[in-house]
Amino acid sequence: MIILISGSSHTGKTLLAQHLVEKYKYFCLSIDHIKMGLIRSGVCPLSPESSDDELTPYLWNIVKEIIKTAIENEQNLIIEGCYIPFDFMDHFGSDYKPYIKYICIIFSENYIRENFALIKDKANVIEKRLDDSYCTKELLIQENKFNLEMCKKHNLNYALIENNYISDLKKYTNDI
Repeated sequence: MIILISGSSHTGKTLLAQHLVEKYKYFCLSIDHIKMGLIRSGVCPLSPESSDDELTPYLWNIVKEIIKTAIENEQNLIIEGCYIPFDFMDHFGSDYKPYIKYICIIFSENYIRENFALIKDKANVIEKRLDDSYCTKELLIQENKFNLEMCKKHNLNYALIENNYISDLKKYTNDI
């Protein structure tokens, strides 16, 4: 089984991935780690400041082949990151699709407005961010609205966090 976890920055993708690793004992791959490995090695012409529109197709071409390889080898894998395109299933044949589960973590606008300080406070729970000054309330609202629209458009599973992060996330992820 391949479990894909997506969402905008600060939504807890890495935290959910860590919980699923502990629950299922699957391997986990962070797309951010792939990104930084490629950038730091000089293999990738992009930078950490490159736009998602530039990074997503570059990284997705690599990640989708990792997914195919894991499925072909009957290996379980959790992949988490922002760089999963919403049309990702179009990149797989029918022989791969049954082995892929997807969840996008989305904060409601109200949740962001009422819990922004908590969101920022929890930013380093799993990974240590060197600088997240880019993360503003307005940016999170914009990104999460977009992700919700795209999940609905592409009929993708999502976890809408509206009130309590843990209980809201659990009701959407019990079947993962």
